[in-house]
Amino acid sequence: MTAKSPLGDFLHTRRSELRPEAAGVPTYGERRRVPGLRREELALLAGVSASYYTRLEQGHAWSASPEVLDALAGALRLDESERRYLHDLARTGRQRVRGRRPSPERVSESARQLLDVLGDAPAIVLGRRGDVLAWNPLGHSLFAGHVDQGAPDRPGGGPNMSRLVFLDAHVRELYADWPSKAGAVVGSLRLAAGRHPDDTALHALVGELCAKSVEFASMWADHRIRACTVAAYEMRHPLVGSLTVTQQTLSHGPGPVVVVATTDPASPSRAALTLLAQATARPGAPDAPARTRTHAGQN
Repeated sequence: MTAKSPLGDFLHTRRSELRPEAAGVPTYGERRRVPGLRREELALLAGVSASYYTRLEQGHAWSASPEVLDALAGALRLDESERRYLHDLARTGRQRVRGRRPSPERVSESARQLLDVLGDAPAIVLGRRGDVLAWNPLGHSLFAGHVDQGAPDRPGGGPNMSRLVFLDAHVRELYADWPSKAGAVVGSLRLAAGRHPDDTALHALVGELCAKSVEFASMWADHRIRACTVAAYEMRHPLVGSLTVTQQTLSHGPGPVVVVATTDPASPSRAALTLLAQATARPGAPDAPARTRTHAGQN
């Protein structure tokens, strides 16, 4: 029987991926129809009854306590991000979730000031779905220089980085290890879906990406959760060539986040970033503070 809930789907997927030897379950050389753990084996590891676990996985029960969820997370060898995601799924499942039109995400004054201060570093403000709400000129040049720089200023016109990573050939070519970047995007959307199950725009985006990208559909079905607050990527920029940047996500609560790209001092990557800033500087104002592009509302 297939799972009938996001919680059950997640449990089923992770159980089927956990091999008995990794979980310390003896198999005594028996032939198994599936490589992963059986339901009763996982239930035994978590200290719950097999019938209760089966109801959870099949979507027939939502009453799992935090203690039971932690026991299941331990048995499944989940990391901290995956454990929080499991709790998010259970919490939203206990509530009656109704799809609703999401409120526009807004750029806070503090985030706008931060972008202005980070004029010498590429920076963008992203909403929970990957919508670009604002960027400074260097952030635009590094991450999506082929897109209209003023797009985030127009209501409904800002690009979506989740969509660009999977569907835009230019952005795809930017990353030497594209699968790593793609996995981070999917993991971030998974976390957002667990926290905001009533976000109809998020569900529509996931549906679109699943329909248009076989790779996204496969990664989404894998249920991998990645909270990539700091990650290094080799980028192949069409103007300045190869450079390695560390992308850091700065979060100040449940709202939009600021993503900043930094490079090692005195490195070829720092020189490439400096060259990019010079190549894309607006004539007549090379030393002026970079004006931040902001968008007050993004659907």
